[in-house]
Amino acid sequence: MHLLFLSCLKATELIEKKMHFKLSFGERLQLSVHKSMCDACRNYEKQNYFIEKAVSNYKEVDPKKLTVDLDPLKKSIIEKVNK
Repeated sequence: MHLLFLSCLKATELIEKKMHFKLSFGERLQLSVHKSMCDACRNYEKQNYFIEKAVSNYKEVDPKKLTVDLDPLKKSIIEKVNK
């Protein structure tokens, strides 16, 4: 019976593994049993999924293409400091 119960450390390892690889039936069963009892690992999985999705959607920005006019910001800061 102890084969079904995982520590949170092992459960988080399986959650990470699940993001990139297919889990075996035994691993899926163990993770499912653990998450049914552990709020922290359920939340970890949701947060991990959210972060993974955000990072995968992130597109690299070329700094040379960024054009920001800082003069209005500088003037605003100077006006607020002088008040």
